[in-house]
Amino acid sequence: MSEVAMPGPTGTTIAVSVHGAAGVLDLVVPTGATSVDVAREYAKQAQVPGIPLLQTALGQRLNASVPLHEAGIQSGDVLVATAGVHLPRKQTLLDAAKNAPESPALASMIATIAAAIAVLAAWYAGRTGDDTVRTVATGILLACGLVGALPVGRHTRQRAAAAPAFAAAAAFAALYEPGVHLLPAILGACGISAAVVAGIGRALSEHGDEVGAVWIASGLTVFACCALPALLGWDDRVAWTLLVFLSMMAARFAPSLAIDVPDEALLDLDRLAVTAWSARDSQRSGRRGRIVVAGDAMERLVRRASRIVTGASVAVLVTMAVSSPLLLRTATIDLDVIGARCLVFFAGCSLLLAARSYRHAAARVLLRLAGLSGLAALAAHLVVGPGAPHLGSFFYAVVALGAIALAAAVATGRGWRSVWWSRRAEVAESFCGSFAFASAVVAAGVFRRLWEMTS
Repeated sequence: MSEVAMPGPTGTTIAVSVHGAAGVLDLVVPTGATSVDVAREYAKQAQVPGIPLLQTALGQRLNASVPLHEAGIQSGDVLVATAGVHLPRKQTLLDAAKNAPESPALASMIATIAAAIAVLAAWYAGRTGDDTVRTVATGILLACGLVGALPVGRHTRQRAAAAPAFAAAAAFAALYEPGVHLLPAILGACGISAAVVAGIGRALSEHGDEVGAVWIASGLTVFACCALPALLGWDDRVAWTLLVFLSMMAARFAPSLAIDVPDEALLDLDRLAVTAWSARDSQRSGRRGRIVVAGDAMERLVRRASRIVTGASVAVLVTMAVSSPLLLRTATIDLDVIGARCLVFFAGCSLLLAARSYRHAAARVLLRLAGLSGLAALAAHLVVGPGAPHLGSFFYAVVALGAIALAAAVATGRGWRSVWWSRRAEVAESFCGSFAFASAVVAAGVFRRLWEMTS
C-alpha cells in the first residue's frame, strides 16, 4: 500500500483508497477531480496498462464527467478499479431531468411562453359565459403563480419572474366583465395582484430579485394610475394617458436606477483627504494605497443592471401596447382626439429615439418594439378607425412610407452613429418628450375642461 497526493489546495481534497488488480493505492485528490483523473493517476502509479474503470464499493460506476464531491464520494471511501465492461443501469426520465445541466436561456424562453399562454387562458376564461370554466381557470392560474414564486427546485429565478404574470391573469379571469368602462378597475386589480405575488417571491428569495422589483414597481404604478380615476370618478382616458406618458418616462429613468451604485463601492471614503498639499510639508512619507474594484463585483453589478433594464423594457412594451389603443379608442371628442393622437405619436417617437442610447441589445429591441406598437396603433386608428376619410388615409400612408424610407437611408449609411446625427437625435428626443407632456394635458381632457369653465 502506498500513498500519493495529487496537487490541490488545502481543505479541498478527498482521501480515497483505490483497490485494483495491482494492489491498493491511497490517493489524496482535489474535490473537483473526476473519476478519470483518479483512474489515470492510479494507472500511472501502479503501472497498469490502460485506464481502468472506477466503481464504488457497492459496484456503481462513477460518471466520468461528474466531480467526486458531486458523486457523493467522501474522505475514507473505497473505490474499485476494474478493467471489465460495465453495463450501466437503465436511466429513467426523472434521473435524466435531474442530471441535465441548467440552461437559463431555455428556461427564460419557456417561462415567457408559459406567461403568454396564461394571458390567453385568462382572456378566454374571462370572455366565456361558463362560470365553472372561469372558476377552474382562475384557481389553476392562481395556484401556478403562487407555486412559481416559491424558491424550490431549479430555475427559481425564471419561475419567479413569470409567476406575477399568472397572478395578473388569474385576477383578469376572475374580474373581467364586458364593457370598456370597467377596464381601468380590472387592470388595476391585475397590477396589484402581480405586485403582491412578486413581493412574496422577493421576500422568499435568498438573493436579490431585480425582476421582482420591476414587477412590484410596475404593478403598483398600474394600480395607482387605474384606481385613482375610478375612485375620483374621472374619465377612463385619464388612466390610459397616465400609462402612456409614464411608459415614455420610464425609458429615460430606468438606466439611472439600474446603475445606482453606492459611493463606497467605487471610492474609499476613509482615504479621501480635504487638506491641501503644501511644499513645506516634507515629513509626509508613503503613498496612498490604490483602490481596486473587484472584477466579480463589477460582473454582479452588470448582471443586476442588465436584468433591471430588460425587465423595465418589457414593462414599457406591455404597457405601451395595451394603453395606446385604449386611449385612442376612448377619445371621442374632437379636442381630446387630437391630444390622444399627438400623445401616442410623440411617445412612440420618444421611445424610438431613447432606444438608440441603450447599449443593451435586448432592451434596445424591446424599446423599439414599444415605440413601434404605439405608432402602429396610431396608424391603424387613422387608416381604419371611425370617420377616417380615404384621402386622409392615403396622406398618412405616404407620410409614413417617406419616414420609413428616410430612416432606412440614414441607418444604411451608418448615419445614426455619427456625432451630428446623435446630437440631432437628442434634440428630437427632448422635443418629443416636451410635446408629449403638453399632449397629455389635452388627451386627459384637462385643457377642454378648463376651456369649458372659462367660456
